[in-house]
Amino acid sequence: MDYKTACLKALERTEEETVLTRWSTSLQGRRTFQLQDRQGTIREVRRLWVRAPAESVFRAFTGIGGERGWLVWRWAWWLRGLIDQFLGGPGLRRGRRHPDELLPGEALDFWRVERVEPGRQLVLRAEMKVPGRAWLVWETHPDGEGSALVQSAIFQPRGLVGVAYWYALYPIHAWIFSDLIRAIARIAEQAARPDGAG
Repeated sequence: MDYKTACLKALERTEEETVLTRWSTSLQGRRTFQLQDRQGTIREVRRLWVRAPAESVFRAFTGIGGERGWLVWRWAWWLRGLIDQFLGGPGLRRGRRHPDELLPGEALDFWRVERVEPGRQLVLRAEMKVPGRAWLVWETHPDGEGSALVQSAIFQPRGLVGVAYWYALYPIHAWIFSDLIRAIARIAEQAARPDGAG
């Protein structure tokens, strides 16, 4: 079918309300996962549709760390902080300046806030001792009657040691990051309920 016919057919179906799917409901009820290893950067991207407004999702992921901790696998985060301190890194002892607010440039446990786009995105750069450079990124945007939540763990390994480090820890990272995105979604959904109860 040619372009013009395809467009007319799509508009006709939209008008008749017979469209089966649309971009705004593409993540509803489904989790998606992607692992990419390209051009010296490894990305583990997880997506989840959340039954809450984007502002609630944003508050959920910008509220982690410090006194609240990292929501899931607390013993693993604690152990990683202890190992980091032993290696000369900051560990988890820095906490966070404010329980609900994050500003670019400030410390968040063994991370540094690289970028904050209110209501939309948080980018953390790792300051822990790792053989490479690492980031943890969350993004959200309205999606139908809820929001899309995207969580990315990004690693630029330094040499073969860095690659070996990533893939050796990958099985535990996969569990931790899967549980983390679900915990963030759960907190956002609880906060979005009229009574705020879970």
